[in-house]
Amino acid sequence: MADALEPDSSDRLPVDELPADLQPDLVDYDEYLFPDNNRRRIPGYLYLIIAAFLTFVYLTRGDGGVFVNRGILGAAIILGLVGVYSIVSGVDLQVDERDALVASSKAIGFPLGHASAQLGWRGILSRPTWRILVYSADDPPTKRGLVLVDGVDGSVVESYIEDNPEDWSEFED
Repeated sequence: MADALEPDSSDRLPVDELPADLQPDLVDYDEYLFPDNNRRRIPGYLYLIIAAFLTFVYLTRGDGGVFVNRGILGAAIILGLVGVYSIVSGVDLQVDERDALVASSKAIGFPLGHASAQLGWRGILSRPTWRILVYSADDPPTKRGLVLVDGVDGSVVESYIEDNPEDWSEFED
C-alpha cells in the first residue's frame, strides 16, 4: 500500500537543466578566450562574393527578364553595403578582460575590490568595449563605479564613480 502513495516518476515535473556535455567548464581560466569581433569579416567577404556574382549575372543577362532584372542589381548593392559594413566593423579585440581591469583600476582613484567585466559594443561600427563594474576594497564597499574601457586600444572611454548607496548593515557582525 505504501508503494501506491509514492508518486510515479512519470508524474514529476521536468527539471530545466543543461545536459552534461553542455555544462560550462571554466576551471582553467587561462584557456578561456572571449570571441573576437574579427569573426564578422567572414560573412562580410561572403556577402561581397555573392554581390559580385549577382552583379555579373545582371550585367551578362541584361535587364527585363523574369528571373534577372533590377531586383538582382538591388540585392547586389544591398549585399555589397552589408559586406563592407561587416568587414569594417570586424576590428580585432586587442585588450582582454585582465588588461581592462588594470586600466579601470588606474582610472577610478580608489583601491579596487570586487569587480566584474562584460564585453559589449558601442557606436555605429560596434567597437568592442569592456564594461567594468568596480567596488572599493573596503568592507563593506563605500564606493562603486562603472568604467568603459576600449577593447582595441585599452583607453578609458568613460567612468562613473559614486558613493555606494547599498545598505550593508544587516551583514555586519
